[in-house]
Amino acid sequence: MASVGALRAIVALRILSLLTLAASVLLMGLNNITVVDGVKIKFTDLIAYRYVFAVGALGFLYNLIQLPFAMYNVVQKKRLIRNGCLPEFDYFGDKVMALLLASGVGVGFGVTFELKRTFDDAFSSEVKKYLNRGNISTGILLAGTVFMALLLAYSSTRRSATTGLFK
Repeated sequence: MASVGALRAIVALRILSLLTLAASVLLMGLNNITVVDGVKIKFTDLIAYRYVFAVGALGFLYNLIQLPFAMYNVVQKKRLIRNGCLPEFDYFGDKVMALLLASGVGVGFGVTFELKRTFDDAFSSEVKKYLNRGNISTGILLAGTVFMALLLAYSSTRRSATTGLFK
């Protein structure tokens, strides 16, 4: 059984991850501009930004599903499902989600920096704002990735404690 402090830390990290991922998705979803001649550019026009949005939304949904289980664990001091399945799901789910979020961060920063480095002189101030908003959204996604990585460390420790790997 994990200590109450560790359980509370897990809930706090889930909430922080949920909030940062929601902020990233919201900011990316609002990343739309109108340039000269009324041409509209949306975040969906760049495939990389669509990917950042999608992995952020997926991470948000995953944490939204996991949060009630973590809160139950803190309040009742026991797992809702006690057959050993939940620690495995926590571990592998956190691992997959952390890796997906990290790939989203790489894609978001990569495309933004490449476009700015290559075409910076050709872009108007509106397009630069568009890219900067994409960069900020990706930076917030990075914070969510860090929180997921910390959750992965906790779930790894809890998994090894419940399966007896380090006894």
